[in-house]
Amino acid sequence: MNTEGLVEVVLPGKVEPEGLQLRHGAVPVAGPGQVVVRMEATGVSFAEQQMRRGRYYDQPPFPFVPGYDLVGTVLATGGGVDPGLTGTRVAALLKVGGWSSHVRVDAADVVPVPDGIGAAEAETLVVNGITAWQMLHRRARVRAGDTVVVHGANGGVGSVLVQLAQAAGARVIGTASERHHDALRERGVAPVDYRAGDVAARIRALAPRGVAAVFDHVGGRGIVDSWRLLAPGGTLVSYGSASTRDDEGSKQWPVLKLLFRVWLWNALPNRRRAYFFNVWAGRALAKNRFRARLRSDLTQVFAAFQRGEVSAQIAAQLPLTRAADALRLAESGTVAGKIVLNP
Repeated sequence: MNTEGLVEVVLPGKVEPEGLQLRHGAVPVAGPGQVVVRMEATGVSFAEQQMRRGRYYDQPPFPFVPGYDLVGTVLATGGGVDPGLTGTRVAALLKVGGWSSHVRVDAADVVPVPDGIGAAEAETLVVNGITAWQMLHRRARVRAGDTVVVHGANGGVGSVLVQLAQAAGARVIGTASERHHDALRERGVAPVDYRAGDVAARIRALAPRGVAAVFDHVGGRGIVDSWRLLAPGGTLVSYGSASTRDDEGSKQWPVLKLLFRVWLWNALPNRRRAYFFNVWAGRALAKNRFRARLRSDLTQVFAAFQRGEVSAQIAAQLPLTRAADALRLAESGTVAGKIVLNP
């Protein structure tokens, strides 16, 4: 008999972190093709910081349970699902719903976590790892000997990008605030202070002939500088609009502006490519292909972790009931790595 209860964190509307609410209920039951996962670790992503401001471009209507991804153990399986999955540690990319003690998810959407990787370690690698892997290998196709620029090199996605790029044999120039420069140098990254003015000129001094790829999560006006840093044959991957997090007005507009710019650049005959990366692209049209690619890429990231090519940067671990403190800490910009929530 299962005496566990459900605990989840609800985002009721546009609120400060302290406005998050706790809700208790019954543990969900697995339907056909589904599993119920007992959450062991979920995380705070940049998406939740945007969602609480109503600024994530395709968030559901309030109220909802945030939580972009999770790692946990399969508690129960529904009809048509291998019962042998029960007791397996799995990871899932969700977009919303992860800040919950128990989550019902399609069995086809869970990816096994290899033995020897802890729940919190694996959690740091789900959304950040898939995003970094796909941008590096599926979009920019970075090769040994390339020079690449990673904006926000100490961030969640940025730190994984840096390590995967180095594992592929690339030289990395990384932007970050001054306090992170020593840590970046220790990793073999050439650091550039993004607050020190004319970042593009500083990067050009380090790579006079241009770079093979730029990974830009900032968006806004700086994206033009990122494009101009590319060498012929280079690729710009834009994967967000962090610079507009605190703006008012349309949440779609910054993204539409980026998409238009990318389209325009790609229409010009200039031997360079631009992409706006969205980890969910292709899911609506080809769900099975999307799932197969996600499973394959996350499995590659876990393997890279096991080989020591990628580290799991855990900035802090807090209980789910302290989600407000975790979100506040993530937004402070004072920590490096992922803030993980445990049940």
